[in-house]
Amino acid sequence: VAVHSEADANAMHVRLADEAVCIGPARSTDSYLNKAAIISAALISGADAIHPGFGFLSENTKFAELCEKCNIIFIGPDSKVISRLGNKSEARNTMANAGVPIIPGSREAIYDAAKGKEVAREIGYPVIVKAALGGGGKGMRVAYDPEEFEQAFNAAKKESEAAFDDGTMYIEHFVENPRHIEFQILADKFGNVIHLGERDCSIQRNHQKMIEESPSVILSDELRKKMGDTAVRAAKAAKYENAGTIEFLLDKDKFYFMEMNTRIQVEHPVTETVTGIDLIKEQIKIADGQPLSYKQKDIKINGHAIECRINAENPLLNFRPSPGVITDLYLPGGNGVRIDSAVYNGYEVTPYYDSMLAKLIVHGENREEAIKKMISALGEVIVEGIDTNVDYLYSILNDSVFQSGHFDVNFIENFNKKK
Repeated sequence: VAVHSEADANAMHVRLADEAVCIGPARSTDSYLNKAAIISAALISGADAIHPGFGFLSENTKFAELCEKCNIIFIGPDSKVISRLGNKSEARNTMANAGVPIIPGSREAIYDAAKGKEVAREIGYPVIVKAALGGGGKGMRVAYDPEEFEQAFNAAKKESEAAFDDGTMYIEHFVENPRHIEFQILADKFGNVIHLGERDCSIQRNHQKMIEESPSVILSDELRKKMGDTAVRAAKAAKYENAGTIEFLLDKDKFYFMEMNTRIQVEHPVTETVTGIDLIKEQIKIADGQPLSYKQKDIKINGHAIECRINAENPLLNFRPSPGVITDLYLPGGNGVRIDSAVYNGYEVTPYYDSMLAKLIVHGENREEAIKKMISALGEVIVEGIDTNVDYLYSILNDSVFQSGHFDVNFIENFNKKK
């Protein structure tokens, strides 16, 4: 059963579903964030479980609680775990108590700029303000001094309220030149927890990931094991269940817990490609009360995978969103090439939601082969009628710094300066 807003009446998932229920107008607060409407859709259709997807209510404690009260299975962790880990401030405290290294930051939720400024002074500038219930780069701002702080805090808070219906913030010291490394976790209801290796998500703009890959070229086997063991220990300490992601900032050979996403990630196909494990299938089985299908010793990393996010945006105009009708479309395929997308020829890209059109994933025997395959695949993509970032991604894949593997989260900023 698919739910959709009025704006998504012709979306691919609506067309393919056995049954579809409209849950409100285009505005996300009136539809995809409308808890009562989504619960009602489950009840009238007879669905006994809800998969919350990547965003919107996927890390919302109140929605998970509502599912539990209505005897509907929430395909994810229970509401108490989401509260503890989905709330970034609570997650930091949980990890600190478990002995997981964390970045210096606020121990309590911050609700106003004045209190935030006091905490920032104690932590030391630069600081980053983050939405406690955020994700996807929304509700985040960096401040380098007290003069910048109030504007950064208020902007992040306003964005968080609009995107997540919550203005709770937290603050941490800003590590300036790290790698962004995350570990995929699976945990069942019987205390079994495993990790499925890492994803390097350092190619990002304004904290929005653009390109992800696995494994990371920067990790030694020793560091990979240490970070993986830490991720498992963190999930066990939180009594975590279902799929989740432990995100770290890597500063040379030191790593720090950044946050935990209590949901499936947009970049999960990268992990699926190198492990051969269907993460969504595992999510559903865990929610159904089944034990994990795999033990840690069963997890083998095969080759190298890269994912590019193809967005409806114009990089030449500061990545301005480009809604409109797709008048011609061709997406590549073939051995080692995967497309996750819901767009089609004649599809109207609306201005209401995230601009991502498709995820292009490739698999090679090693990183060099994967890069060549991605360059080839991007060269085959045709999207007419709207602007996309395909040419921009193509330029990144051909960049010598990217190909060397020696970059950090500031790659895009430095890349843009060269163009």
